[in-house]
Amino acid sequence: MGHQEDHLGAPTGLAPADPSVWAALDVVVVLMLLTAALGHAAALWASRRRTPWPLHRSVLFYLGLGCAATGLLGPVATAAHTSFTAHMAGHLLLGMIAPLLLVFSAPVTLTLRALPVHAARGLTRVLRSPGGRVLTHPVVAGVLNAGGLWLLYTTDLFQVMHVSPVAYALVHLHIFMAGYVFTASLVGVDPDPHRASMPMRSTVLILFIAAHSILAKWLYAHPPEGVAPGDAQAGAQLMYYGGDAVDISLLVLLFAGWYSTTRPRSSQGAELSPRRG
Repeated sequence: MGHQEDHLGAPTGLAPADPSVWAALDVVVVLMLLTAALGHAAALWASRRRTPWPLHRSVLFYLGLGCAATGLLGPVATAAHTSFTAHMAGHLLLGMIAPLLLVFSAPVTLTLRALPVHAARGLTRVLRSPGGRVLTHPVVAGVLNAGGLWLLYTTDLFQVMHVSPVAYALVHLHIFMAGYVFTASLVGVDPDPHRASMPMRSTVLILFIAAHSILAKWLYAHPPEGVAPGDAQAGAQLMYYGGDAVDISLLVLLFAGWYSTTRPRSSQGAELSPRRG
């Protein structure tokens, strides 16, 4: 995850971890990404005798993994330890863009197609469980997503994560998972036995957009400790406008999905069309 010696806003009294620990964390991330990539390919192979899996779903999946990898490894992740703007770019890639792409790749549907019947039933039971219902509810997912961001940027957690590999890993895991579950709860294409109503989902999304925008404005005026004002302002603007772009996409997708499921199906064309044969 791109360890640097001079950490962004590192708190005094907390010594940075050994560079080898950060390197080991990078290896873990690479292995997780490779596992996901190979797992998708294995699921395609296991379900090859069924109807062909849409190519665009696989393209979205690998694009989503690529965005996550860009946010966690390489130049962006390296710069994120010393640049708030780079940190925010990684946040957008890992917490908003990658989840959106992965949600529309329908990974749960592909997994259910690939698993044996008994295993698929077990996964379905987990998805239908009370715990699954609570975690995937838009209100809970929205609170975990927006609340996690407010906690990160308004407490010492932002400084701690840049010197503690454990905190760094947990924060980024939360950013990704909260972003994925939140996106899936709003516009997911996978089976969802507890799909919330359209008014509920649209209200939660509007409130999340407001919370995200307010936080960006707060960071513009009140940067985290140790972050230079110019860097903070650039990062806050990236959070504000970049987040708006993704949020508008979510709004469009939300209402497009609602329209496609509620529009009346006209049979007039079928009645008037001439019969063949």
